[in-house]
Amino acid sequence: MLRQISNRIDVDKLIEQFKKTTLLVVGDIMIDEFIWGTVSRISPEAPVPVVAVNREDLLLGGAANVVHNVHSLGGRVLLAGLIGDDRMGEKIKKLLAEQQIGSEGLVVQAGRPTTVKTRVIAHSQQVVRFDRESREPISAQSQEELLRYLDKNWDLADGIIVSDYGKGLINSALMEFIIQRKRGDGKLVAVDPKVNNFNLYPGATVVTPNRQEAEAAAGREIKDETSLMEVGRSLLERFASQAILITRGEEGMVLFERERDVINVPTVAKEVYDVTGAGDTVISAMTLVLAAGNDFPAAAVVANYAAGIVVGKVGTATVTPEELQKTIAERVQSR
Repeated sequence: MLRQISNRIDVDKLIEQFKKTTLLVVGDIMIDEFIWGTVSRISPEAPVPVVAVNREDLLLGGAANVVHNVHSLGGRVLLAGLIGDDRMGEKIKKLLAEQQIGSEGLVVQAGRPTTVKTRVIAHSQQVVRFDRESREPISAQSQEELLRYLDKNWDLADGIIVSDYGKGLINSALMEFIIQRKRGDGKLVAVDPKVNNFNLYPGATVVTPNRQEAEAAAGREIKDETSLMEVGRSLLERFASQAILITRGEEGMVLFERERDVINVPTVAKEVYDVTGAGDTVISAMTLVLAAGNDFPAAAVVANYAAGIVVGKVGTATVTPEELQKTIAERVQSR
């Protein structure tokens, strides 16, 4: 039986806690490129729309967007990941510097392109997306540099986020290092998973699959409340985690904890314009709340509020403390 949870939260206290909390994010770094325009005709060359371009934006994506979200909420953050020796890799450094986020944990691998996802948007609708990337395993040298950085900075962090986009960075050696260190000091480890790497996550504190990822991990479809409960419980066992947060889009989120009631967190989104990067916001907000010393239900509620804010924006977006305060205040007043 799903238990509803109160959306009331002491956001002022949380924001003060965020300022004293440091997260270390490790994962697949990328650039989200947005090409904005309008469509008024179909191409005479093929039955496709002709987009008249108005502007182009280059934004932090993937694990870098997770870092941007943590920073935007007021948390302190470190980033470990891989970029190419190219123009987009330099752009990532510049974008991080603009936010006063350090780039010491960026490993540069020559001959490997920085991952770029390009989305063409017309009239607030995505027309097409094309990716430039490599999914090959990272080099042994890059792996060693990454592990050295994690080892050096581990004790500076109150929690670890693994942002897995399946681009070759998250592998067995990396996860074995992280989980082994976690076993030693009990540090919080949160994972935003990818289907092909499910075997790497056992031992993480919390895993945050979306509905499709949860179904794939459990090997069964979520059709109703009964199957949802079975999927969530099976994932708790598969990943040997303290909690599983299944995100379900417009249906909100469901939190599973060991030997506790299953909690339903209804969506608070008013309008959904773009879900790009929503998972990054969820893992960022949830881990920040947990690492600041709060429990899983509070973390799920805040993550839900934060996700509701970013899906109301077009493009890769973040949440500010002021937006969080306003949204929660409005929700409480409307009840």
